[in-house]
Amino acid sequence: KPRGYFGILQNLQRLVKLDEASRSARVESAVPLGQAQQEDVRNSLNRLKGSDVTVEFATNPGLIGGMRVKIGDDVYDGSVKTRLTALSDNF
Repeated sequence: KPRGYFGILQNLQRLVKLDEASRSARVESAVPLGQAQQEDVRNSLNRLKGSDVTVEFATNPGLIGGMRVKIGDDVYDGSVKTRLTALSDNF
């Protein structure tokens, strides 16, 4: 066995997990999205990532409005709650 093979395998496993995470998305919205809206979101995420993205849809009434998309470590937050929080922080 080559020297340091265990560390190499751990790094490879970490890279594989990061790659898998970048191909899966969680979309939270204040209200349930219709089929047409879900398809639009899927198509937009596929264009953004350039490959097939597995999308999970969830409802989070705490967002008040808008949606939050998490792809791997990237978060795109267009919720009303976040905008109100940012507005209150500015005052």
